Amino acid sequence: MRRVATGLLVLMAIVFVIARSFEERGTGLDFVTAFAEAAMVGALADWFAVTALFRHPLGIPIPHTAIIPTNKDRIADSMARFLRSNFLTPAVVARRMRAMNIARAAGDYLAAPVRGPATGVRAGAAELLANALESLDPDRLGDQVRHGLAAQLGKLEVSPLLGQMLAAAIADKRHLPLLEAIVRWAGKTLEANESLVRTMIHDRANALLRFTGLDERLANSVLDGLYRLLAEMLVDPDHPLRKKVEEGLDKLAHDLVHDPEMRAKVEGMKHEMLANPAVAGWWQGVWERLREGLIEAARNPDSQLGSQFTGALRELGQALSSDPRLQLQVNRFARRSAVGIANRYGDQIVRLVSETVKRWDATTITDRVESAVGRDLQFIRINGTLVGGLVGLTIHAVDVWVF
Repeated sequence: MRRVATGLLVLMAIVFVIARSFEERGTGLDFVTAFAEAAMVGALADWFAVTALFRHPLGIPIPHTAIIPTNKDRIADSMARFLRSNFLTPAVVARRMRAMNIARAAGDYLAAPVRGPATGVRAGAAELLANALESLDPDRLGDQVRHGLAAQLGKLEVSPLLGQMLAAAIADKRHLPLLEAIVRWAGKTLEANESLVRTMIHDRANALLRFTGLDERLANSVLDGLYRLLAEMLVDPDHPLRKKVEEGLDKLAHDLVHDPEMRAKVEGMKHEMLANPAVAGWWQGVWERLREGLIEAARNPDSQLGSQFTGALRELGQALSSDPRLQLQVNRFARRSAVGIANRYGDQIVRLVSETVKRWDATTITDRVESAVGRDLQFIRINGTLVGGLVGLTIHAVDVWVF
């Protein structure tokens, strides 16, 4: 654009020379001469004005030229004040944010297909999670998590909670499968240890029983009785022993909630368990395996966790896109956060702008401003050339036809 504007000035000079050469022959070229002459004046004047903004014209230190490099510090402060007064005010930020539906835009982005643009967000979030888990000291982080859990568990009275959970399970008959599993386990355990039971009975029998072989019959009777008892408990929901067990569970649930002595015992066991070094070592191993599993899963998009993470983000995006109430809450939070940032950190933000501009040297700020607005400034030179020519033509016409 600078070459175009300069070329137009050169063209006007050539037109002026040619028109001036043939003007005396009465060809009426005086109007062309007047146009070209005034156009050159306008072009030179606007060239001087545009150049004076960025540098000294022709290198001559004319006063009030090279305005931008000479006054860059004042310009930086003025820019900062302008931004603070007109953009980073709570009212302006709130009004602008009120017209934006950030939640829906984020939802549409996250709900995009797997091959869509949101894939980068999901991959970036997974990589960020993996890097964060790797960068943290595993032992220190594990200790912090363990101490945090221990502190929270120490404040929580678990006895009433356990009692309420047990009472709810009994009321919903959810304890029956566990009870039946215990009976089956007892039967398998008895079957696997028949020889041990027979040996115990044989050792405790007197010599007469062993001599007559009654100890073996006694062992068979005991085992058959136990097997029969377990089988009856398994098939008969109203078996007396099962009733006794259920009554015991009911009493345990009641005592866990209402018996101070039972509650004190449970709390004591809880604190002993939390203070046990073996529990700390067990938790450290669990945490390390969990951390390594999270890192591996986060970096493997085909893993179950990766698929779940991607699905969770997609579901979040769909919820943000389709739920007006959720959009209202998210947008309100975003608006309040932006207003709070503008109100609290507005001065620091504009100070950053001011200090950054002040650190630039004169050449840098001149080049950056000229690159940003220089094209439009060259249009000023072009318009000055054309307007100057039209003004000169008008003045010449008035001079010829009026005076």
